[in-house]
Amino acid sequence: MLLDATESQLVLVDYQERLMPAIFEGPAVLANARRLAEIARLLEVPVWGTEQNPSRLGANDAALRALCEKTLAKMHFSAAEEGLGEWLRPPAKPQGGNARSLPKHLQKPAAGQGDERGTIVIAGCEAHVCLLQTALDLLEDEFEVWVVTDACGSRTERNRDAAFDRLAGAGAELVTTEMVAFEWLGTCEHPVFKDVLGLVK
Repeated sequence: MLLDATESQLVLVDYQERLMPAIFEGPAVLANARRLAEIARLLEVPVWGTEQNPSRLGANDAALRALCEKTLAKMHFSAAEEGLGEWLRPPAKPQGGNARSLPKHLQKPAAGQGDERGTIVIAGCEAHVCLLQTALDLLEDEFEVWVVTDACGSRTERNRDAAFDRLAGAGAELVTTEMVAFEWLGTCEHPVFKDVLGLVK
């Protein structure tokens, strides 16, 4: 029931320049998203971003965008509708040799198939639209989804909280930035513990 950095990926949904000023508690939401991304980078957790209709809403916050490995431009509210799942779950490598040489249950898995990171830590805006729809689709695609509540926002508090209620009911875990940080670390003896502590304190 605890997060494991080696099994996690971080998805940051639509922290866009023209959207953030309208978000309830927007500066705190963005600060936590940046903090999450920096912690993820320290712990070698892949970080992905999305941008909703960037020609109209602008790019993501520049500091946040720089921390993402790639950013998906999308028009659907759910990033999963536009290929996010392919980024999160790379195609399995084909097995070599004659497929009929051994029964399936005796074949060894191809290299790389055991490396899947099926735990998705996700945060974003707006919580009740793009974040919600993306997270629900990822749950349906059989990812484990952990929603970082203090790094999510909507224009109104009511919409944000309704999204959290619905996500929890659908099977997502609700966490905070500090919960993620300390679960990813696991121990105060972790080599980057002090660096992470500097980001959350």
